[in-house]
Amino acid sequence: MTLEQANQIIGAAILKGGELGLRPLSVAVLDAGGHLLAFQRQDGASTLRPQLAIGKASGALGLGISSRGIAEMAAERPGFVGSLGPIAPHGMVPAAGGLIIVDGEQRPIGAVGVTGDSSDNDEACAAAAISAVGLMAQRA
Repeated sequence: MTLEQANQIIGAAILKGGELGLRPLSVAVLDAGGHLLAFQRQDGASTLRPQLAIGKASGALGLGISSRGIAEMAAERPGFVGSLGPIAPHGMVPAAGGLIIVDGEQRPIGAVGVTGDSSDNDEACAAAAISAVGLMAQRA
């Protein structure tokens, strides 16, 4: 995952949010090691959005499933998922909007986290952004 790709993903996610008429988005892109490559917060986005976007992407990488999958896991095993936040380097947000980006062999190369609107809309923007730059999201 390059900085250029990360910035393209952010631009594509924000563009998709504009097309859908969504509330101001915040978008974080992490590399495969969970390091922040790029982040942008649209004008008017609330102040906790950076941590939420990073937490969605970081949680996805940390557990190897989308943040939607983490939310589903939290419904079944709330104690387990609740215990992960304090030990996750960038936290963990169990809500849709965090997707793992993979190469052609399904190996993680990074993750994107989007927040600002409904979780479903956040995830739609993340997925559209990954596709728009010619990359792939991990299959469920």
